[in-house]
Amino acid sequence: MLKILDWYILKRYLLTFFMMLLLFIPIGITVNLAEKIGKILENEVPFPAVAQYYLDFTIYFANLLFPLFLFLSVIWFTSKLANNTEIVAFLSSGVSFYRFLRPYLIGATIVALIALVLGMFLAPSASKGFNEFKYKYLKKGQKIQETNDVFRQINDNDYIYVSNFDPKNKRGSNFTLEHFKGNKLVYKISANSIRFIDKDSNYRLTTYEKRIIMPDGDIIETTRRKDTLFSFDLTDLTPVEYIAETLSYKELTSFIEKEKSRGSSNIGRYEVVKYRKWSLPVSVFILTLIAVAVSSVKRRGGMGVNLAIGISIAMVFVFFDKVFGVMAQQSDFSPIIAVWFPNVIFAILAIYLINNAKR
Repeated sequence: MLKILDWYILKRYLLTFFMMLLLFIPIGITVNLAEKIGKILENEVPFPAVAQYYLDFTIYFANLLFPLFLFLSVIWFTSKLANNTEIVAFLSSGVSFYRFLRPYLIGATIVALIALVLGMFLAPSASKGFNEFKYKYLKKGQKIQETNDVFRQINDNDYIYVSNFDPKNKRGSNFTLEHFKGNKLVYKISANSIRFIDKDSNYRLTTYEKRIIMPDGDIIETTRRKDTLFSFDLTDLTPVEYIAETLSYKELTSFIEKEKSRGSSNIGRYEVVKYRKWSLPVSVFILTLIAVAVSSVKRRGGMGVNLAIGISIAMVFVFFDKVFGVMAQQSDFSPIIAVWFPNVIFAILAIYLINNAKR
């Protein structure tokens, strides 16, 4: 008997969740297409590119809204069970409330594994395609924001600085490169501007000066313009804002280590993306428990009251997640605390609500 009821709840859990995804994703695509159709036609975007964009769009937003869809789907079908007094019949047979939760936890495990695979492997690839299409076709002609005061360590011996950098034209102003041996400065290169020449795969420096530090006096070399090679790419030094979203977990971990050695100011932003790959699957369990606790009680207002309570809790969860994420990205606030704090708070809430519901 119990296995039959377990299968019944588990099937309802998974079917309702995937049905909600299938219902909302076409709505999202339709709304997005209605908004972007003018730009797509104006730029004469080929159909295969549009089709790939909306495939990436589907994966990108499914990953982004995973917890919200799950939460609402669990509230929806559990409220129906409560309104039909099926939960009362289940518990009246002598089964404990914790035993009643077992099929929900099995379903949450399946969804959490899907979320883990999606976040680690599929979503990064989709995010890359989604963002590249957006900047190539939908934001075509818009000015890309310059980056100011870029100071990076290129390797163990070399440091560079540019006062501002234009990623579109691959041009930086007030460039300096300092080469050290241990703690000793060996030489310093400076120029009013530096620009990467794609055709020749080299760099063009204007008002070039190289100062070589010697024991008996410095050697200074100057020229109005100099084309030379460096072991770095300016676009690598100032990666686009969404770069962390486009990397798999292993690639992202290596990228963060590399950026730390370069003295990047965006480490918080990258680490938030890294920790969310783990926190999202955990939030599946937490939100499932909260949804069951909220919707397993038959209320006078019916399913509408449960959905209203559930949506309110979901909005608070999203609010906490966004606020703490922004704090970690734009300040010295710890990224790991920012990502996991909403889960900890709502895990405590889940325990409280479950204990309340079982009574």
